[in-house]
Amino acid sequence: MNISLENRDLDLYGGTDPREHPRYSFTEAAKAIHIPVSTLRSWVRGQSYRTGSSEGYFEPIISSPSESDKRLSFTNLIEAHALRALREVHGISLQYIRQALDIAQIEYGIERLLVSPLLRAKAGQLFLDSYTHLLELSEAKQYAMRSILSEYLQRVDFDEQKLPASFFPFARFPSNFSKRIIVLSPFISFGRPVIRRIGVTTQTINQRLEAGEKMDVVLKDYNLNKDELEEAILYEAAS
Repeated sequence: MNISLENRDLDLYGGTDPREHPRYSFTEAAKAIHIPVSTLRSWVRGQSYRTGSSEGYFEPIISSPSESDKRLSFTNLIEAHALRALREVHGISLQYIRQALDIAQIEYGIERLLVSPLLRAKAGQLFLDSYTHLLELSEAKQYAMRSILSEYLQRVDFDEQKLPASFFPFARFPSNFSKRIIVLSPFISFGRPVIRRIGVTTQTINQRLEAGEKMDVVLKDYNLNKDELEEAILYEAAS
């Protein structure tokens, strides 16, 4: 799916890029990237911590788009998705991620590398080199981290302006894990999760089922296949 701001009426979005609009509650964003709400909140708001008898505080690593509106933007969603690949999978301190991001920014002048396609290219290589050097990871662990990051980045499509345009959450059902069944994009249904093939929101499908309609009826009405129906149900059921 290739989505661009070109030929789009920005008046629909108040003349601004909809990627930066406050859109997702912490619960909605955490559901999309499949992490605990408390984890996401700490990345955005920072968190106090205690070490022995002393107390510390780490600064937020993701900046929300508005002081008055606590919701997160689509861009924040992509940042958190990339951060999960680097943080949650490996359990590494945010301190090291922040240092490596700073190195990449100083060397290449790239801000918000976590939402840049350059994370896949030379700047991303520098980021990973800096990251692994700081942690003194073995070659095996370096290979694992690069592979996992690559897999995560395949879930994001960029437009002609090299900005993130679509996000495909990992499927919940094991046999569907690598498939792009659900998509979130600020240009489709105002950023709500939809079944990619037909554009129907997962919420709409789930609401009909919760209202007591039979699965066979819902499948036929929307021309859904079984995998799409399963993913819509599991996505909406996630807490």
